Amino acid sequence: MLLTITTTHRPATDLGYLLHKHPDRVQRFSQSFGTAHVFYPEAEQERCTAALLLEVDPQQLLRSRSSVASPDFALAQYVNDRPYAASSLFAVALGDVFRSALKGRCAARADLAATPIPLTLALPAVPCRGGAERARALFEPLGWQVEAVPVPLDPGLPGWGDSRYVRLTLTGEMRLADALSHLYVLLPVLDGTKHYWVTADEVDKLLRAGEGWLSGHPERAWITRRYLSRKQRLFRQAIARLAEVDDLTEPDEADHPTQESDPAQEEAPDTDAAAPQTAAASSGRRDPDDDGPREPSLADQRAGAVLSVLKSEGAQRVLDLGCGTGKLVGRLLDDPAFTLVTGVDVSADSIGYAHRRLRVERMPESRRRRLELLVGSALYRDRRFSGHDAIVLMEVIEHIDPARLPALEQVVFGGAAPRAIVVTTPNAEYNAHYEGLADGGFRHADHRFEWTRAEFRAWADNVARTHGYRVRYLPVGQDDPQVGAPTQMGVFTR
Repeated sequence: MLLTITTTHRPATDLGYLLHKHPDRVQRFSQSFGTAHVFYPEAEQERCTAALLLEVDPQQLLRSRSSVASPDFALAQYVNDRPYAASSLFAVALGDVFRSALKGRCAARADLAATPIPLTLALPAVPCRGGAERARALFEPLGWQVEAVPVPLDPGLPGWGDSRYVRLTLTGEMRLADALSHLYVLLPVLDGTKHYWVTADEVDKLLRAGEGWLSGHPERAWITRRYLSRKQRLFRQAIARLAEVDDLTEPDEADHPTQESDPAQEEAPDTDAAAPQTAAASSGRRDPDDDGPREPSLADQRAGAVLSVLKSEGAQRVLDLGCGTGKLVGRLLDDPAFTLVTGVDVSADSIGYAHRRLRVERMPESRRRRLELLVGSALYRDRRFSGHDAIVLMEVIEHIDPARLPALEQVVFGGAAPRAIVVTTPNAEYNAHYEGLADGGFRHADHRFEWTRAEFRAWADNVARTHGYRVRYLPVGQDDPQVGAPTQMGVFTR
C-alpha cells in the first residue's frame, strides 16, 4: 500500500517539519501486521513529496486477527488484497506513523501547521464499492478536487470490466492535519471492513478524528455506520454525540426507536436535527463567503442561556436532568460559583462517556468533590434529586410521550421541588426555517412532539399554577419577529 503527499508550498521541504520525518532519511516503523516505511522521492524548495509505504506480512496479520469477521476458508487468510489496497490497515499505520501531524502538532512550524497549504494526496489502489461517484461524494464536500480512476480487472482483457478499486488523487488547499484526518476516517469507510474487532472505543476515535468536519458532512450517517462496522448501538451513540456538536442529526431508520420502546429508557440528546436555511447565526455554521469569526452553534447558545439564568437565580447546587454526555455539566463545573453539579441520565452509556469526557479519573480532588454523575429517570421519584437549588431540563421534555409528562411534573415540580427549574424545548413554529423538514416534521427522530410557543406556554402555565411556581419565558437563538426563536425557554421560580 502506498500514499504520496506532495506540496508546492515554499519552502516545500517544510513538509518534513509538519510530518516530523526528515527528508534525508528513510525511516521504518514496525506494525503488528507488517512494516511501514517513510521516505521522500523528491525534496526540493519548490516541490516536496513524502511517501508512506506499508508492507503487510500475511503471517503477522493472521496472528493479529483474533476476533474479527473473515472468510471461513483458510486460504483467504493469505490470499487477499490487504498487501496492496489502502484500507483499515493503512489507516492504522497512518495514525501511528503520523500521530503528531494528525493532531496538528508542530512546535518548529506552529503557524504552518495551522495554515492551509497546497496538497496532492495520491493512492494507487483504494477499495471503493460504488466506484468513482462514491469517492467524490465523500471527499468533494471536504473541499478536495477528486480524481478517481477505476482500476481494470485485467488491462490485457478489457472485456472483463473494472474492479472494485480506484486510483485516487486528491488535490486542494488544506491543513495537513485535516487532510490526514480525512484519510484516517474515510479509507476504512470506503473499504467497508476492518481487520480488528470494533468496540465502543471506536466511537471516541471517530469523533476525535472527525472533529470539525464530520458533523456537517452530507454523508455523515453513511460514514458513521460504515466506520463502526454497521453496529447499530455504536452508530446511535455516535450520531447522538455528533448532534451535540452542531445541532445536527441525520434522519435515518436506525435512529427511530420502536413504538414499544420506553421513552424513559431513551437518551435525550441535546440537539435540533435539521439545518436552517436562514442566517448562519441560527445554526452556528460559517457562511462560506464570510471571513468573520464563527457564531456559536444553537447548542452553545442554549447552554450559555441556561448558565446565565442559573447565575441570575443565585443557584449553587444544580441538577442537570437528562444530561446526555455531560456537555452542560462540564460548563457548570468550569464556574466555581456552582458548588455541586449533578448529572443524571437514563443511559448508562451516556454517563460512562460523560466520565471519560470530563476526565473524572484525572480530575483534581477539589473539582471532583463538586461532581456527581448518576443513572436515573425523570419519570420516577428519586430522593437523590432533592436538595438542589435548581433543576435543568434542557431539550428533554420533547423526548417523552405526552401521556407521561404528568409523571415528570410530579417528580420534578412536586417531588424534588427546587426553587428554580429551567426547561428548554424546540419552537415548532421556527421549523419553517429548516431545510428539508417536511410540514409537521420533527427536528429529531426521537422527538415525541414539538410545541408552538402557545402550546409550550399553556403547558408551563398549568404546571406553574399546579405546583406553586411563577414562570417567565425567554427566547434562545436568533429571534424571528414572525415565528420566534428556534428554542424556547421557561424559567420556573417559587
